[in-house]
Amino acid sequence: MLQPRLQPLVSRTAALCQSALLPSIARGYATRRNRDKKTEPNDAAAGSAKAAEGSSVLMRTYKPRTPGVRHLRRPINDHLWKGRPFLPLTFPKKGHGKGGRNNTGVITVRHRGGGAKRRIRTVDFDRMTPGPHLVERIEYDPGRSAHIALITQEATGRKSYIVAADGMRAGDVVQSYRAGIPKDLLDSMGGVVDPGVLAAKTCWRGNCLPVHMIPLGTNIFNVGSRPGGPAVFCRSAGTYAVIVSKEEETREDGTKVMTGKFVNVRLQSGEIRKISKDACATIGVASNIHHQFRQLGKAGRSRWLNIRPTVRGLAMNAFEHPHGGGRGKSKGNRHPSSPWGKPAKSGYKTRRKHNVNKWVVTPRIRNMGKRRNKKSS
Repeated sequence: MLQPRLQPLVSRTAALCQSALLPSIARGYATRRNRDKKTEPNDAAAGSAKAAEGSSVLMRTYKPRTPGVRHLRRPINDHLWKGRPFLPLTFPKKGHGKGGRNNTGVITVRHRGGGAKRRIRTVDFDRMTPGPHLVERIEYDPGRSAHIALITQEATGRKSYIVAADGMRAGDVVQSYRAGIPKDLLDSMGGVVDPGVLAAKTCWRGNCLPVHMIPLGTNIFNVGSRPGGPAVFCRSAGTYAVIVSKEEETREDGTKVMTGKFVNVRLQSGEIRKISKDACATIGVASNIHHQFRQLGKAGRSRWLNIRPTVRGLAMNAFEHPHGGGRGKSKGNRHPSSPWGKPAKSGYKTRRKHNVNKWVVTPRIRNMGKRRNKKSS
């Protein structure tokens, strides 16, 4: 049985040395530790919320009793459910694994095939049911990088899966306000909507709200794009968006009222997208934020994930790839191109008129080299 070990990627002692104004000692200690322990320093803020900046990332490593676990490195997720999923919300993935082939049997997506048997989890991206929901457990989902949460509606006992937020645990209570503000919440505010009080009582981790109810600068995930539609953005592990601005005006009493129909949201890629003010969004960051730091450890683990090998074009035969053939490592003085002959680097015009991609050595270009040689002599 494998014995896990907890191994920090950023040394705490090195951080203490840096705080004590001894950067050279800290760098030397971190270098020796990385060389002896085979650790890798990394940026803890990459792909996670700003709250994770400066903290060390703990990964689980294993004693190398076999070659396949020597480089295996996993995030620590001891809070995950160890049993089977809730079967009524799953269905077997049969007939879907065609190895990247279309209905005629032609491979349209390369490097796919095989993989372990799976059951597809039915995840609720709409969150239209109001009322409190109790989080029963956090589960692993083989169909996505983020974790999912099994929730139960307290009024009816109906169960459903949602994408879990980072830090969500069993026993939490989450709600959805897409159907409107509940009457008891409105009465507690005196019958008048106060944006500050409303945000303090509704903007909790895991709650689903229309984006016009969320304050500026809030981290959100599972973001929709149209009113009444499901979440389409920021659904993978560790992703989040930020509400940048709203189309609103300030009244004389200081309250702000939405006047437009859209809200500007900055996505994980840096793109600022305009979405409907009634689109849905979940407060927080998508779970499993250390997913990007994992190391599979062996090629077989990729095959379990339905990923087939990638072969270099240089190693193929001439009829299989434009870079193939030849004696030794040679691609025949050809510009880098795809297996179908399309140039792989930028700077190429793709118009099919007058063969603009074809390089022709004209007499003028041939004489330029001779002129340079005469000047140098």
